[in-house]
Amino acid sequence: MSSLRLRLLLLLLLPIAISCVTVTLTDLPAFREAPAFRNGRECSRTSWSPSEREHNPSIIHIAMTLDAIYLRGSVAGVFSVLQHASCPENVVFHFIATHRRSADLRRIISSTFPYLTYQIYHFDPNLVRSKISSSIRRALDQPLNYARIYLADLLPIAVRRVIYFDSDLVVVDDVAKLWRIDLRRHVVGAPEYCHANFTNYFTSRFWSSQGYKSALKDRKPCYFNTGVMVIDLGKWRKRRVTVKLETWMRIQKRHRIYELGSLPPFLLVFAGDVEPVEHRWNQHGLGGDNLEGLCRNLHPGPVSLLHWSGKGKPWLRLDSRRPCPLDSLWAPYDLFRYSPLISDS
Repeated sequence: MSSLRLRLLLLLLLPIAISCVTVTLTDLPAFREAPAFRNGRECSRTSWSPSEREHNPSIIHIAMTLDAIYLRGSVAGVFSVLQHASCPENVVFHFIATHRRSADLRRIISSTFPYLTYQIYHFDPNLVRSKISSSIRRALDQPLNYARIYLADLLPIAVRRVIYFDSDLVVVDDVAKLWRIDLRRHVVGAPEYCHANFTNYFTSRFWSSQGYKSALKDRKPCYFNTGVMVIDLGKWRKRRVTVKLETWMRIQKRHRIYELGSLPPFLLVFAGDVEPVEHRWNQHGLGGDNLEGLCRNLHPGPVSLLHWSGKGKPWLRLDSRRPCPLDSLWAPYDLFRYSPLISDS
């Protein structure tokens, strides 16, 4: 090939190469800057640093995961918390992310919430990859879905209590009310639903094993959704809860004792031993079931938190112009400018 032809070929390929790089750099959504939310006069002036060694009771700690697929939901969740908080400057966010795109995610959070106090912690997917078995929906099999198990290891030791939120919810009440609940002797507080049928959560192999099913003997059959939890990290560490959850995950990998992602290990460890929280703090299931994601109505009673657990996510349904009626309650917290349509099915 002559020198002239080679130069012409390079000139033709250069725009294509630049276009590919551009797509790689811009495939995350962009967001409008959120307004600055300030403390009221009743709030104590305080600040937080990850290097602090003492527990600060005036700070509310919230943990969420952060990734490309659920980023739009995470941003809406943060915005909703700040908008309804009585002391928004006293809320600290702890984001759990993998190394992939972490720099881009940090840039997006900082530009969208310039006044937010937050930390991003690296979660190594290899920590759980060998312990995860396939479930009924691909999104439930992602390593980051199991990061909530490791909060006590990831967060600073001075953080003794944390609220864990999924990335597909919005808070419509003052989060301080949830923060102040008395956990008493319990490790976890959450809205729970007793008289549940645990038969649906575990396989026949589980129920045919005397050793396995004895784990639920004399326990109240109480289900709770792990997308909203108040956690005493001190008790979690002291009781080695992470080790107990990992044990059940290893058993599952070998013997297939359940089908539904990260929930069953929590039920095996905590069922019947959770501090009950008002149901208003997790109006869950708004994303329908894990297979079809059909529209659902609110449960009866007051609402402090709306949770689109299930397959249907409000941002995807709104983008496709096939929203469910309740998706309009999520839309006011959506700060996005543009975004590709990414499915988690």
